[in-house]
Amino acid sequence: MQPVASIIGIGALPVGKYPDQLEHEMMVAALLEAVRDAGITKDDIDALIFSLPRPYAEQRYFGTFITSYLNLPLDDTLLEVLGNGLTGALAFDTAVQRVASGQAKVAIALGVNREMHVDTGEHMHLSMRAVGDVDFAVPFGVTPISWYAFNATRYMHDYGLTREQLAAIPVKNRAHALDNPIAQMRKPITVQDVLDARQIVRPLGLLDVPPRSDGAVAVVIADPDFARSLGGRHVDVVGRGFHHEGVHQVSPQPRSLTWFESAEIASGKAYQAAGIAASQLDFAEVYAPCSIVELILSESLGLVPRGEGGIAAVEGVTSLGGDIPISTSGGCASRGHPPLVTPLYNVYEAVQQLRGEAGSRQVAGAEFGAVTGELGDYNATMMHILRAAG
Repeated sequence: MQPVASIIGIGALPVGKYPDQLEHEMMVAALLEAVRDAGITKDDIDALIFSLPRPYAEQRYFGTFITSYLNLPLDDTLLEVLGNGLTGALAFDTAVQRVASGQAKVAIALGVNREMHVDTGEHMHLSMRAVGDVDFAVPFGVTPISWYAFNATRYMHDYGLTREQLAAIPVKNRAHALDNPIAQMRKPITVQDVLDARQIVRPLGLLDVPPRSDGAVAVVIADPDFARSLGGRHVDVVGRGFHHEGVHQVSPQPRSLTWFESAEIASGKAYQAAGIAASQLDFAEVYAPCSIVELILSESLGLVPRGEGGIAAVEGVTSLGGDIPISTSGGCASRGHPPLVTPLYNVYEAVQQLRGEAGSRQVAGAEFGAVTGELGDYNATMMHILRAAG
């Protein structure tokens, strides 16, 4: 399989809280780190593809402001993209496509999410207007976690999943985050801690769901021949799949609460493009905003058998050292979840794994990794398959 593009540099700020920095200051720090990591100069950069910052970002016309701030002319394009939780994945995908089409030799996917300085009520009202129907869902206070609670309740009914089995997922992810220097949550937790945590929407508690997070990340993508001219630290993009079900967040028509059809379809396209089967993946760094989402996603992507996601987590199948480690960074609930750029943080982790630079989190001999982004209750999925340079 021939790569369509290669990743040559990555940069990211630790996920957390940045009360004293503006978005452009955070963004430039991550961008400069990625450019240094790639070993290029600004003269090599043809395109910048930004995830659109939050509406309450201080600086407007953010992308063009950054080019001025850095005195950075561009010969291909400058874009800001938006797709709610899918935003970072769309930025990455667009940068890959600019390179694959020959329009750019080097394109950078990048973004910043700063939300912890905003009042919780304001933030939640904006979230509900984005993810629900303003005529129906918003007035009744329907939040994303309430969707996931429906998923969890139905899955428990259909497959006999216990609360203890579901709790194994945040415990596993927190264990992964302990040695991740950019993770937001790094205090060990137990299954009992998860069970005892304050309830958010039954049966999901505080440790099943992600914190609010700030962060910034940049990923440098290049023509494969140019990447090879720079040396052997690049990672190739070898597969891509996308599917949108044509619904806004939650379908108005009855559909399964225990299966993500878009993930099944998108991943099938990605595996076919890469010329591999799901069983050949060495790890997956996924967009899973809470424990039940990771469980259902692990099945929908073909990584574990249907109905066995909870058992797989308990038995260590999806842990480091297991058959298919999932969320080696710690995932949304422990690495942290700056929503509009979370998919780019997934790429950041995957590149570290495929370059053999993940330290104690390293998946031994990792050759193939998958990254995902999602929209709504996985009514849309973007999946890319990455391969170590060889």
